[in-house]
Amino acid sequence: MQAKDYLKGRPVSLHVLDYGLFKVHANARVIGICGFLIQTDAGEVVLVDTGFPQKYAEDKAAATEQDRLYEFGEVLECEMANMPEAQLALAGITPDQVDLHILTHTHIDHVGGLGDFPQAPILVSGEERRLPRPLYWGDIQPLEWPDQEYLVVESDVEVGPGFRVLIAPGHAPGQLALRLEMPETGVVLLTSDAISRPAEIDEKFAGSWDEAKAIASADRLMKLAKDANAFVIYGHSPEQWPTLRKSPEAYF
Repeated sequence: MQAKDYLKGRPVSLHVLDYGLFKVHANARVIGICGFLIQTDAGEVVLVDTGFPQKYAEDKAAATEQDRLYEFGEVLECEMANMPEAQLALAGITPDQVDLHILTHTHIDHVGGLGDFPQAPILVSGEERRLPRPLYWGDIQPLEWPDQEYLVVESDVEVGPGFRVLIAPGHAPGQLALRLEMPETGVVLLTSDAISRPAEIDEKFAGSWDEAKAIASADRLMKLAKDANAFVIYGHSPEQWPTLRKSPEAYF
């Protein structure tokens, strides 16, 4: 199946989903873990990313030990209320209503519910899908690719009117970003971890999977944002996170 024109409707609402809080050891910064719910004027429902695996809501300490996530930071908040099903419910959406699941990349805080929406094709970049397993965290790769339909994209693509998926490698091999044309807000750019926070640009994306590619992707995304006077939502900005409307509030 081709990703192009997969959706029939235009984006009309954007919900920021709150998947919890994480404290990164580096600089002790506290970041929000976010996903997105996008609805179109044709009644279509798109879920972007799924946060941490549910085991973190059930027992944060045991899950952290199992994954050795303590090497990177600390899960501060991750409850059942932060799981995708509960977050979708805030907008009146049930899991079986999800029509498309977009996976921006396969790190642990984005891939936790990967197989929880079997009726929805998973849109993912070819670079990520060709990995034997999702990246998850470090050398720990416990997740298998679910046996379901995939929409694999190799370049920028329109998945529907006013809804563009952008290839933005650097943070991860197949990192994706999204460009939405909203009726009231205008153009919205969801950078995901291609730019987790504005300070990364000045830091030259030190520590990224590929720093040169990350710099090039960020340069392109910020030019696109400037040209369209876009509202940019970063992947994990400590400064921006508290200011964002969270579901059940939305951007229109």
